[in-house]
Amino acid sequence: MARVFVTGASGFIGGALATRLIERGDEVVGLARSDASAQKVAARGAAVVHGDVLDEESLTAGMAGCDLAYHVAGMNSHCPPDPDLLLRVNVDGAAAAVRAAGRAGVGRLVYTSSAASLGEAEGTVATEGCAHRGSYLSAYDRSKHEGEQAVFAAARETGVEAVAVNPSSVQGPPRTGGNGGIIIAYLNGKLPAFVDTQVSVVDIQDCVEGHLLAADRGHSGERYVLNGATIHSLEALEIVSELSGVHYRVRMIPPPVARAAVAIVEAAYRVRGKTPSVCRARVRTILHGHRYDGSRAARELGLEYTPVADTFARTIEWAVAEGLVTRPLPGAQPAGGSDAGTPRLPAEG
Repeated sequence: MARVFVTGASGFIGGALATRLIERGDEVVGLARSDASAQKVAARGAAVVHGDVLDEESLTAGMAGCDLAYHVAGMNSHCPPDPDLLLRVNVDGAAAAVRAAGRAGVGRLVYTSSAASLGEAEGTVATEGCAHRGSYLSAYDRSKHEGEQAVFAAARETGVEAVAVNPSSVQGPPRTGGNGGIIIAYLNGKLPAFVDTQVSVVDIQDCVEGHLLAADRGHSGERYVLNGATIHSLEALEIVSELSGVHYRVRMIPPPVARAAVAIVEAAYRVRGKTPSVCRARVRTILHGHRYDGSRAARELGLEYTPVADTFARTIEWAVAEGLVTRPLPGAQPAGGSDAGTPRLPAEG
């Protein structure tokens, strides 16, 4: 049994990771910035340390006596109301976690980066070694790219072994945002239009397993893309239709129309002093599309990917059980009931 420190243990990925660590018998210490976060961490069975990723002293104190650290915490938004805060949390907070590990005597840290940090050119397949295009689609993309660089720089300075994992869009219960939110909207008949693009996804369970494998087998100073499948948005909706029996027509909007529409929406929100959930940065990201190659994690770490249809099926079942789907589904299948037309991801993500 190991004593493991986890930031972000109240969140989606960090919470699932903390739960998995506890289930296998590890003692987990979770960082909590607020009382609400502390309650979530404690409910998972982890010990709670109050602190903040921007407070290196609290990170150091929390890591005392730990054998391993996972830095999962961060801000995940393409439309943040405060981009400067997002950069501080995702860049300075990441570097602080590595420095704290060095001060606390924790020799190894796994950092949750993002496939967005790869910065691949449009239309190309992104791998761990691809050249960054030199520009950013959003402040979030910039924060994850610079955060990863800051982690490896701090690791070289402190002697901490740092390994990065780079998940694509992480999906599965209980996520209601991103592609999960699109699925729920479609099932409720509230997705009249979308754009034809490529979507890369990784199951939450695979993402967690990738973290564990990176801690055990990952090479210090290296990064590992976690991606289970890359499919077109229309194909994703077809899989959801097959699983659920729901068949709504979704109009595919041309990119120029999408850009013009979101510019109008963003301007209207700005007049009211608000930040929209769909902004130009998010539309830029969607239109850019992403194709990620997750084969290195499979080849070197031994990660096995879940078929995307199974992830979608679990998402549908969970959403129905939670009352998030307000319309009856005419032909829903149980999770794992179908993966027709779904890539099982061999080499290319």
